[in-house]
Amino acid sequence: MNFPNHPRYVPGASIQVRPLGFAVDCARAYRLISAGSRYSFWLDSARPESPMSRYSYLGVVPAEGRVLISDDAREPVYRELNGSGQEVGRVPGSLDRGLSTYLAQGPAVNGAPGQLDEALLGGYVGYFGYEYRARTEPGSPVTHSSPTPDGAWLQAVRYMLYDHQGGQSWLVGDTAWLDAIEAALCDYAGEESTAPPTAGADAQPMSGLVFSPPTRTDYTADVRTCQQEIADGKSYEICLTAQTQASTVTPVSPEQAIATYLLQRQHNPAPYAAFIHCDSFYILSSSPERFLTISPAGQVETKPIKGTIERTDDPLEDARRAYWLAHDPKTRAENLMIVDLLRNDLSRISYPESVRVPVLMGVESYQTVHQLVSTVQAQMRPQVGRVEAALACFPGGSMTGAPKPSTMDIIDRLEGRARGIYSGALGFFSATGAVNLSIVIRALVISSSGQVSLSAGGAIVADSDPDAEYEEMLTKLAAALPPQLGRLG
Repeated sequence: MNFPNHPRYVPGASIQVRPLGFAVDCARAYRLISAGSRYSFWLDSARPESPMSRYSYLGVVPAEGRVLISDDAREPVYRELNGSGQEVGRVPGSLDRGLSTYLAQGPAVNGAPGQLDEALLGGYVGYFGYEYRARTEPGSPVTHSSPTPDGAWLQAVRYMLYDHQGGQSWLVGDTAWLDAIEAALCDYAGEESTAPPTAGADAQPMSGLVFSPPTRTDYTADVRTCQQEIADGKSYEICLTAQTQASTVTPVSPEQAIATYLLQRQHNPAPYAAFIHCDSFYILSSSPERFLTISPAGQVETKPIKGTIERTDDPLEDARRAYWLAHDPKTRAENLMIVDLLRNDLSRISYPESVRVPVLMGVESYQTVHQLVSTVQAQMRPQVGRVEAALACFPGGSMTGAPKPSTMDIIDRLEGRARGIYSGALGFFSATGAVNLSIVIRALVISSSGQVSLSAGGAIVADSDPDAEYEEMLTKLAAALPPQLGRLG
């Protein structure tokens, strides 16, 4: 079944929340909801048992909807487009200020049950790329330009919300769309599971790609350079990353991109998985890392990850690896440095006495890796805006190191490229004040022309083993790379 003719959206129309009285598979529902669109999103808790991500959101930007784009955060202007990809205008000022303005203007969302207080209820879905630090860290100039926009935010006025905890779904949107999509989903739910849900849904995922990571010699040399910078007193910890790319011989269609994402979410299910179609490129993320959440009441939480080890099928060896991760002095030192950095970040937007660390260095286990994760919480000051709060902590300290400005200068010099969407922040700002953002790791960024980018890295400290750091980087690259899609070569 196809649903290409979405009813016309009237900007500013009241948004309603309507319970869906029947079950729909999220992957099939996304294909139906997003059919024929240029901008769509699936914020996907592909690991539904995780307490970090309770809801999934499957949405589309209508032709009359709004998309905000910052091509280069160094420029004091951003673009406003409609859902058809047509530029409405170039707006003086920064994307974050424009986003804050539009969040304050609504539209209002009516009929939401109390249990959805911290869910996305109107607002925007999108990302700030790593180079958006040009706006947040002026002491560390950005010298490289990304091929993807430094920021993109999609208006969330038509989407399905699925609660993994209760198994309930809701539709959120204007009345015309609610009536049309509910009827289409009802027909859809009654179809045989073997029936293709949309035209092109039987598209095959990408396959056979070969990604060439940096050589051991080159990467370990950069690790040693980082250690020299640390010895010289310019940093305490440096998050060094590597990027590898591959290309398809033919353009990538939306149907092929989503089929590839379904492979990825099966390979490495994660609480902050996401698929975003942004006109000429796609983001496929299987991130396990929370950047920042803010409740409508202003409770802030971040969950930095520092420390990763590959899992194994041998239960005893797997348990031994998890134990080692929890007790390795070098790994614990890495994690503690970032916790201290994030405590400082949160104190800039919160009551300092409210900053606390309820979980310090707990092991979280995913399908392919164990990771060492801490939790930092605080109570935000009421005069601080939501976008302002997120950017006060941006980029995430786990992706920079400490101290931020001087460390990012080292990263810029050593990596010699823009990171782009990778190691930025992705998620939503709700009109209710709720915020939920992940760190973009374990991610593929795919252009419609066929270019595929994959990045990974790790924290370098004074006593890092360069060869072990190289192996950890390869483990993280493989976590986002299903064997059917490609291999490291």
